[in-house]
Parts: sequence; C-alpha cells; structure tokens
Amino acid sequence: MSLPGITRYTLRLSEPGWLQQDQVMLLAPRRLLVILTAFSLGALLLAVTTGSGPAGLATLRGLLTGNAVPMEAEVLLQLRLPRALAAFGTGAALALAGALMQVLLRNPLADPYVLGTSGGAAVTALGAMLLGYAGLTVNIAAFGGALLSTMLVFALARAGGAWSDGRGYDGGGAASRLLLTGIVVASGWSAAVSLLLAISPETSLRGLLFWLMGDFSFVDRPGPILVVAALGTIAGLFIARTLNVLGTGDWQAALLGVEVGRARGAIYALAALLTSLAVTTAGVVGFVGLIVPHFVRLTGGSDHRVVIPGSALAGGTLLVLADTLARTLMSPRQLPVGAITAAVGVPAFLFLLRRSLRTGR
Repeated sequence: MSLPGITRYTLRLSEPGWLQQDQVMLLAPRRLLVILTAFSLGALLLAVTTGSGPAGLATLRGLLTGNAVPMEAEVLLQLRLPRALAAFGTGAALALAGALMQVLLRNPLADPYVLGTSGGAAVTALGAMLLGYAGLTVNIAAFGGALLSTMLVFALARAGGAWSDGRGYDGGGAASRLLLTGIVVASGWSAAVSLLLAISPETSLRGLLFWLMGDFSFVDRPGPILVVAALGTIAGLFIARTLNVLGTGDWQAALLGVEVGRARGAIYALAALLTSLAVTTAGVVGFVGLIVPHFVRLTGGSDHRVVIPGSALAGGTLLVLADTLARTLMSPRQLPVGAITAAVGVPAFLFLLRRSLRTGR
C-alpha cells in the first residue's frame, strides 16, 4: 500500500483498537496543548515561590527588578528552581515511557516499570550506596542497572521468539512474551532489593527507603533529565504515525507495511532510556506513567501526535505539583514524592479499571 494510504489510515481516530476510549471531555488538540502548557508554567511558578521561609512571589519580583534579597534569591535559584525543573523532566520522561509501553504491550494498564527497568536501577544504586558511594557514582550505577535489565529482558524475549526477525509478526505473542519476561525479571529485582534492605545498616535504611519511594532532595542538575525528556518527545512525535498504526493491532500494522519487530525494538529502547534516566534522577516514582497517558487520551483523543507532547506536559506538571506538596505538607519535614503520586494514582487506577470493565474495553 502506498504511503498516502497509510497516512489517511492513521488519521482516522475512529478505527477500532484498544487505544480508542470512551471520551467524555474531548478537546481540540491545539487547545489541549495550550491548556497543558499553561498548567505547566503555573506549576513551576508555584513550586519556585512556595516553601518554608520568606522567599516567595516578592522575591521573584525582586529578581525581575534587580532588588531581591541575595539569600532569598539563592533559595529560589539554587534550591527550588533546579528541583522543580528536575521534577518536571522526570514526570515528562515517565509519562512518555508509559505512553510508549502501553502501545508496545498493547495493554492500557502498562507502565514504565512493568519490564523491570526500575528494579535493575534500584538494585545497583542500593549496592553502590551500601558500599559507601554517593552522588554521581550512584547515578551511574543506577543507569547501568537499568540498561542491564533492559538488555536482559530484550535478550530473553528475543530468544523466546518475540523478535524472530526484523520484519515478522507472530500473531500477538511478542507482546505477551515480552510482558511475561519483564514480570519475571522485575520479580527477581524486587527480591534482590528486599535482600539489600534486610542487610543494610539501620543508619542508612531511612535514606535508602526514601530513594526507593522517590526523592528530589539532592537533585541540583536538572539538565540531563530535561534534555532526555525533550529528545524523547521529539522522537515520539517522529514515530507518532507508527504508534497510531500499532495501536490498532499488529495484523493491521503489518498489512500496512510497518516492520512490527523493528518498531517494537525501537519503542522499547526509547521507553527504557526514558525510564532509566528518570530512576537515576529521583528514584522510583510510581503511577505517573500509568495515569497520565490515559488522562491525555480521554481529553484529547488517541492520536499520538497529541498524546506524546500532551503526556510530557501533563506528566511534568503532575510531578512538580506532587513534589511541591511533598516538601510543604509537613514542612520542615519532607515526604517521599512517590507516596504523593501513589495517593493520587491508586484511586485513579481503580477508576480506570472500573471504567474499562463497564465499557468492555
């Protein structure tokens, strides 16, 4: 089939497929993206001007006019702004990875951690901490563990026939084998994490648990995660048409000329990279990659040219707000941001599950 035929097909959002939702608040794509951008800027402004101490909106106005108190300005620029930007980049990366994983596994309840990427990162990072390392060394160890888990799952799935060749389609078994392989590997990493926590000294146990639940306290360089999230968004937009076709089913994608095996490999690699960088930045933060893509699809439709940038903006906004609440709710004590996202994600998950059972999708 010619390329124009494929283009016309992917633009038809009414085609059957699991990505089609019972949309109740459908907005025009441009309006949705404008609204999400405004919310993102508002969340960043709130995060920078909210916290214990006198630094706030008056300090921000002073920075713009050149009359800010130096110490208050340092709090905004050196403490709150890097943390807010890191939270935004991490949330965007997790939401993008979730949107990609849901297409890859053809499962609307998939999330970035289902294939064990976060488990591998957690094991190697905890091991580095127990050996007395900190800072950049822990980040490198976590990134290496995430990549190790990614390669392990990919190799096992390939050995099982999930990617028998670069073009082939095996009737949907690839997604099932990949999912089962990832669950087994994730379970193994979870057992290893439990073992490391059991043998950890009590003096370091609290810090390890905070890292496992998500923590932005020590993030002072948001640049890497912001760059990766931006590049991931661009890459997702580049393959958006392929994602649309894959969302209708592998048979249809194969008939329309998509090289299903290679497409799955590229999607998996991109999702694993986004997840691993998010984990190395802030630890394990759950539910962002599960909930956010569904919200975007419910409000803006299933076209991934909207889902990809919308997920990045909404995911970043959600995690910025969650981190702001985590550090201000019981100030001066700080809560792990993963606890806040779980408090939001669990009822949202139950709502999505009930909705899927009611609609039969």
